[in-house]
Amino acid sequence: MELFDVIKSRRSVRKFSSKKPDWKEIIESIHCAQYAPMAGGIFHMKFLIVDDKNKIEELANWSEQSFVAGAKYVVAAVSDPVLVTTPFPKKGETFSHQQAGAAIQNFLLSLEEFGLGTCWIGHFNDEKVKKVLKIPEGYFIEAMFPIGYSAEKRISKKKEVKPKSDIYNILYFNEWLNDRMKKIEKIESRGPEGY
Repeated sequence: MELFDVIKSRRSVRKFSSKKPDWKEIIESIHCAQYAPMAGGIFHMKFLIVDDKNKIEELANWSEQSFVAGAKYVVAAVSDPVLVTTPFPKKGETFSHQQAGAAIQNFLLSLEEFGLGTCWIGHFNDEKVKKVLKIPEGYFIEAMFPIGYSAEKRISKKKEVKPKSDIYNILYFNEWLNDRMKKIEKIESRGPEGY
């Protein structure tokens, strides 16, 4: 699949089939996360793969997301903020979350390319999840990802997939615009260089 197609076809999956994915594809997707941009070139992420059914059920309980229990695997994306806040004391916490997001996006796109489904779980009882997974203090659980093959009907590649927002509501040139429509009309008639 081409990258643009992978980006456009990625969806949150909340219903999984009974087919168990190849764990090597999950590891390969984690490997893809290692290519994300990192402040100072410091990779501060850890990934914990869970395939124990009882633990997955506990994670479903502590995330208040019952569908998580239907996944064959759950991956917890965990950051070590100290690795980033030490060299960057003023902006390290921000950098930590930004680069975690970049690594996670690589991970998600790789899963999609393998035909695996997941859903970004950001709501959970941090303390209880850390206890279930025996994650030490000082680490931050960025998110959890239940993984499996989707039992939901996939969108046809021929069907037009629309972005979550109109480009005209998120795009500016040179400065933050209050009167966007006049500027957009100029851009459409002359292009960005005529702005």
